[in-house]
Amino acid sequence: MKSLRMTLPTAALVLLPLPAAWAQDTARTISIVPRVSVTETLTNNVALQGNNPQSDQITEVSPGIRISIQGARLKTYFDYSLNEIYYAQGSSGTRQQNALNTFGTLEAIDNWAYLDFSGNISQQAISAFGTQSVNNTAINANQTEVANYRLSPYVKGRFGSFANYEARITRSVTSADNATASNTASTNSVVRVSNASAFRSLGWAADVARQQVSYNAGRATESDNYSLGLTYAITPQVNVSANAGQESNNYTSLDKQSYNSSSVGLNWRPSERTTLSAVSGKRSFGNTHNWSFEHRSARTLWRFSDSRDVSVTPNQNGYVGIGTNNALLVGQLATPPSNAINPTNPVVNSFLISGVSLQRRQDLSFSLLGIRDTITFFLTRTESSRLDTVTSAVDSLSNGATVNQDGFSVNYSHRLTPDYTLGALLSRQNTSGGTTAQETTLKSLNVNLTGKVGQKTAASLGLRRVVSDNLTNPYTETAVTGNLNVQF
Repeated sequence: MKSLRMTLPTAALVLLPLPAAWAQDTARTISIVPRVSVTETLTNNVALQGNNPQSDQITEVSPGIRISIQGARLKTYFDYSLNEIYYAQGSSGTRQQNALNTFGTLEAIDNWAYLDFSGNISQQAISAFGTQSVNNTAINANQTEVANYRLSPYVKGRFGSFANYEARITRSVTSADNATASNTASTNSVVRVSNASAFRSLGWAADVARQQVSYNAGRATESDNYSLGLTYAITPQVNVSANAGQESNNYTSLDKQSYNSSSVGLNWRPSERTTLSAVSGKRSFGNTHNWSFEHRSARTLWRFSDSRDVSVTPNQNGYVGIGTNNALLVGQLATPPSNAINPTNPVVNSFLISGVSLQRRQDLSFSLLGIRDTITFFLTRTESSRLDTVTSAVDSLSNGATVNQDGFSVNYSHRLTPDYTLGALLSRQNTSGGTTAQETTLKSLNVNLTGKVGQKTAASLGLRRVVSDNLTNPYTETAVTGNLNVQF
């Protein structure tokens, strides 16, 4: 019960604004949906071993609750479940895992003071070069439970007809339930003043920001930024921007060093269905950029993004590029949630860091939407390296290592009947950058049938095949899963 005692009280902190908000929020819609999910898994390799694989029958019992509040002052969503995992062959003792997803916004004072909050608990890979898995029930020493909580109070208003202002403080804490993983705490403070009129061709903005980050397995770093930016609307569809300022940080030194910073940008929106944004700049560590493109049609959706910048916190929720299975199962959400493909599992695994890093990330996705069929393609590539050259922290980026991760997935969904859906997910991930023995290629295929068996009950049956190519610990796994989900 250690993990439960640690996470539930902390998770409840994000709901502290509820009583005060209820007292003033009369126009609210509240939805409370308890549930229980039972999943049975038959696997031929519960410990993901290349030699002497062990079979087991795994039972998951997962009570949970989903709360949604849509009020004039408070808008929040809270979803929590506790997974009790039993191993019939005794390959492991009973295990507990928490799963949390919550976020919300509270308007504390009319049109002036606000509070954003969020929380997440999920299973994450510790090292990019350790054993990788696609499910949470495997006995894997490279997997741990990671919790992240964020509180962000802010105020915004106007200085007469001259300017708008916003002041925000964001506190984020990330903790891992493993002694070898680093815990992280960060505080970001930002004050922005900008021109009051949104209809002028020429606009301006001044920003002052400070970031403080500490790692229990590394050292603390700080960064101060001062900048002034201008924007100009060439046409209603096209605007350009330029920004110049100064940055002071200790990313590569014991004491803060000052550097000039600058950027230029372009935003183009030729139609409501097409958007192009491009920002390129220069900071203390070199060139940065953030480019994105999106186009929608009646039956397709194209998205592309490319960014290079500082990363100070561990990758959360598997957002390494192609997202989680939640994004892949949009076409299947007409039925209650199913664990046949766990919606919190990342398609490309992330890893935890213990110091400031530099990350280049590229994502491309394409979705084709039919009347009964949906197919989605994802491509992703990330390149991560240590930016803090002073720290003595040990993780996947130690000793000058650069971690390269690339992968793709194809997700196909076919609605057999109004209540039953057949889905298939094929994915491949390659990780390199360490020694040759640490390079890993992880391939998986998931096929599942999901459907309603009652007004508030859903069931699913799935088949999983995983192949991991690695010189140190190559393995294969085949598993059959069955799930029953009941809402009350």
